[in-house]
Amino acid sequence: MADLSKYRNIGIFAHVDAGKTTTTERILKLTGKIHKTGEVHDGESTTDFMEQEAERGITIQSAAVTCEWKGHRLNVIDTPGHVDFTVEVYRSLKVLDGGIGVFCGSGGVEPQSETNWRYANESEVARVIFVNKLDRMGADFYRVVGQVEKVLGANPLVMTLPIGIEDQFCGVVDVLEKKAYVWDETGLPENYEVQDVPADMVDKVEEYHEMLIETAVEQDDELMEAYMEGEMPSIEQIKACIRKGTRDLAFFPTFCGSAFKNKGMQLVLDAVVDYLPAPTEVDPQPLTDPETGEPTGEVATVSADEPLKALAFKIMDDRFGALTFIRIYSGRMKKGDTILNSATGKTERIGRMVEMQADERTELTEAQAGDIIAVVGMKNVQTGHTLCDPKHECTLEAMIFPDPVISIAVAPKDKGGNEKMGVAIGKMVAEDPSFQVETDEDSGETILKGMGELHLDIKVDILKRTYGVDLIVGQPQVAYRETITQQVEDSYTHKKQSGGSGQFGKIDYRIKPGEQNSGFTFTSSVVGGNVPKEFWPAVEKGFASMMQEGVLAGFPVLDVEVELFDGGFHAVDSSAIAFEIAAKGAFRQSIPKAGPQLLEPIMKVDVFTPEDNVGDVIGDLNRRRGMIKDQEAGAMGVRIKGEVPLSEMFGYIGHLRTITSGRGQFSMEFSHYSPCPSNVADEVIAAEKAKKAAK
Repeated sequence: MADLSKYRNIGIFAHVDAGKTTTTERILKLTGKIHKTGEVHDGESTTDFMEQEAERGITIQSAAVTCEWKGHRLNVIDTPGHVDFTVEVYRSLKVLDGGIGVFCGSGGVEPQSETNWRYANESEVARVIFVNKLDRMGADFYRVVGQVEKVLGANPLVMTLPIGIEDQFCGVVDVLEKKAYVWDETGLPENYEVQDVPADMVDKVEEYHEMLIETAVEQDDELMEAYMEGEMPSIEQIKACIRKGTRDLAFFPTFCGSAFKNKGMQLVLDAVVDYLPAPTEVDPQPLTDPETGEPTGEVATVSADEPLKALAFKIMDDRFGALTFIRIYSGRMKKGDTILNSATGKTERIGRMVEMQADERTELTEAQAGDIIAVVGMKNVQTGHTLCDPKHECTLEAMIFPDPVISIAVAPKDKGGNEKMGVAIGKMVAEDPSFQVETDEDSGETILKGMGELHLDIKVDILKRTYGVDLIVGQPQVAYRETITQQVEDSYTHKKQSGGSGQFGKIDYRIKPGEQNSGFTFTSSVVGGNVPKEFWPAVEKGFASMMQEGVLAGFPVLDVEVELFDGGFHAVDSSAIAFEIAAKGAFRQSIPKAGPQLLEPIMKVDVFTPEDNVGDVIGDLNRRRGMIKDQEAGAMGVRIKGEVPLSEMFGYIGHLRTITSGRGQFSMEFSHYSPCPSNVADEVIAAEKAKKAAK
């Protein structure tokens, strides 16, 4: 069996266009996995193998590849940078032990890298930083290091410095060993020489070398005391300190280079081996209680001798059938084993197990703790399910996915397409938990929900090409919500008498606005048994069931507190169902009196624009009812941060490109719900009523 200390499970993540996929390609080339490197801009890279990825030059799905470097086995996951596919990054981080954060040398720390960095912090994943594209115009390594400190609040530990910039960039200096690595003009990664530090850089290298040692020895008190007394630690001791600090997230070793030009990549791979943790050095995954989701205090110890514990983190449908990607935390998995899915309570037999090389695969007969593998043809497994030994049932901490904020209605172009569409959408929902589908009961329309326009656009494209289903697509719809603004104290009695035992339930209650984003909360302060305790859950259930459809336009209701403070019951006629009906009637009676209000989703928008267009962009955002929160000037242009209602952002990218002559970029993610201005609310309510009348 393999030695776990020689394993590295790492992900590569960054903003759109910082060069993640190119970096992955170079890693594969250097480790001898591929002989010809494919380029993203030619649509030929190994990990972007979907047609949509090759065409648009973006990564949509995270792809997994396995390779070797200096006797270590690397499982590398290339993740998408686009905000609409953040869920891919989030689920990849969940199963990784370390990562490489790639930043563009000229673009610096961009909005999506901030989101991904935040996710990585939440998942407590150790990272090294790679500042890429230093051969580009406007590249500035030192500025990017400054941004990592300021924008991300992280502590970059500079390990290499660039020699030359932009088109003069020819190599890097290893700050720790004070050696220069210089590549020649052939562009081949292996053609480099180790030289002395260039004369004009000696002082700078000395300064960074000192900072490096001072930061590193803080990890070891004895070494620190010796260093204070003038004793220099050895390279091995410093590396051990850097490894510890990286694992504890005290700092992030920072490297520079150009993946496209093959410069500086070897040092990054060395850093992965030297500084990123092996599976056994990461805090083990907590086990949770399947009912409540609370931690039980036990963990999945990373060892091949424990009972099996594994997490299915991604499902992908390809020409060989459904592939389930699995990270094994404890134990072993052999071909032919029977395992238990603790989420469904069903057992499955392991048929074919494969190791992935993007879309190539190698058959395996067994795998063990620390491995990331794919299993072919599992039936009932979904993303986030725990797979375990049937004799030792357990549940690993579940994955949490963001709720969709935008929806479109779709219908197949021809009548026979309905069944085909249903099957295809079913497969796609299993693959991507942030993509949801529902059927509108009144109109019978199929509604697709997702994280943004691009997300849904690509889903429709996949349905057309991969599954051959042509769709008619309606206008995008915003997920509005409703709430209340005033407190109401009210009483409601439900009674029905028609021979035999009747129904009776009386409740006195207060309804008031809750805290923002608190959802629905129910409390009971009844004393003296006027409403017996066993009926309280029925009252709560009645109110909760009505929260799905508000009184203004039928949108779900948020942030409402209901307090039951008195009532009455009848010894014979009262029942749980009577109190549930009373609560439903109470909702219909009181919500219209409580100042109902329409809420709309507000997006956090981050726009990048050249300096000349700042005025136009801000003016345009103001017209879209946006609030500008912050703007900061960078070397390449200005970044404007603000909050804008989602309903005003449809088609924004086209408009932004028009006003910035194609140079503007933007990203947005859901922030919160906020009250709709009355003129907008009136339009939405009128449109919803017209829709219902038409049905």
